[in-house]
Amino acid sequence: MQGGYKVNTPSDLKSKIWPVVRVASGNFLEMYDFFVFGYYAAAIGRVFFPRSSEFASLMLSLATFGAGFLMRPLGAIFLGAYIDHRGRRAGLLLTLGLMSIGTLSIALTPGFAVLGILAPLLVVIGRLLQGFSAGVELGGVSVYLAEIATPGRKGFYVSWQSGSQQMAVVLVALLGVILNTSLMPAELDAWGWRIPFLMGCIIIPFIFTIRRSLQETGEFLARKHHPTTTEIWRSLVRNWRLVLLGTLIVTMSTVSFYFITAYTPTFGREVLKLPGSANLVVTLCVGLSNLCWIPVMGALSDRVGRRPMLLLFAGLTLLTAYPALTWMVDAPSFTRLLVVELWLSFLYASYNGAMVVYMTEIMPTEVRTAGFSLAYSLATALFGGFTPAISTFLIHLTKNPAVPGLWLSFAAACGLVGALLSNRVRPAGIPIASRG
Repeated sequence: MQGGYKVNTPSDLKSKIWPVVRVASGNFLEMYDFFVFGYYAAAIGRVFFPRSSEFASLMLSLATFGAGFLMRPLGAIFLGAYIDHRGRRAGLLLTLGLMSIGTLSIALTPGFAVLGILAPLLVVIGRLLQGFSAGVELGGVSVYLAEIATPGRKGFYVSWQSGSQQMAVVLVALLGVILNTSLMPAELDAWGWRIPFLMGCIIIPFIFTIRRSLQETGEFLARKHHPTTTEIWRSLVRNWRLVLLGTLIVTMSTVSFYFITAYTPTFGREVLKLPGSANLVVTLCVGLSNLCWIPVMGALSDRVGRRPMLLLFAGLTLLTAYPALTWMVDAPSFTRLLVVELWLSFLYASYNGAMVVYMTEIMPTEVRTAGFSLAYSLATALFGGFTPAISTFLIHLTKNPAVPGLWLSFAAACGLVGALLSNRVRPAGIPIASRG
């Protein structure tokens, strides 16, 4: 032991690295598929939702992007209960299979010109299926990592749930840069946007193979009682205050994340009128920035605590988001977009590095996956997932291109309130009488 932390041997580290890679790889694929839709929302809108108004077409596409998030709470409730009852490994395999079906349906569906109204219906169904799966994926991965983490390193381990998302951001942005420089705009709109979806389909068998080798966590196996679905749902109802506060805590993270990743290419192109390749380069830099900061801040939260970091970085976001976007839109340029996005990336990653592990710690043990996933899914469904659509609508309504900064500030205020009040609510576990 050194400074209260267990010193890991090389064999210990090797035994932990591969489970982290296996579980995070599936999370990478799930988030990759989600991001591709957000990055190519404008092109998808023109293919599946043709309208005389470019704004209407884009809004329908962004609404479809957000519709996937409406299914997340249902996925959290049903699949979360499945994972808490049957085990982490079984649930993570199921979510990967469901996401794969949704991705294939979007990648292979012909456009409106071929199928008519059936085309957008199939795309919406694919998005809903993706959302149902993703509703528990983040919670399932976070709980798995928390339960295999070595003592004193939980923040660092769990941070790789978000780290895998950033790898997806980087890959999608890199593919976008390549496609924007290799294809003409008309080609990209007609069929080029399908290439990243098809690449996601190609890697599905590989990810499924390595995730199948996951072992169940020792903590789950050691429990004498695995609650039934009914017990889990009742516990969620008893812990509604904790779920609500968790939703507020996650709101800051999920709104920031989808603004600086999924919405950036659309915002840069449609609002700032910057070249498509430049916007994707900024997104690529944001992904790399997130990937660097999240594990660092997760490890820092192991030393200084979770709540101080949540309060600090939610407060900074509340105070600086709108001024930063106002400065950017006053004289739009690649440099200003990059500076502002990297600042928002630092705030998001610092907050998120502490937030994810904090969520696994405040939920009752027996319903850890369902509770985490429900709070996360509600925040994403109500606020984060619709950030691109809300931002687009607010700009259209106010004619102020910096107004999304106020939306970011609102999300930060939610996180601040949730973090302040969360330590006052005690979790209620499964009643002793129901444990047999």
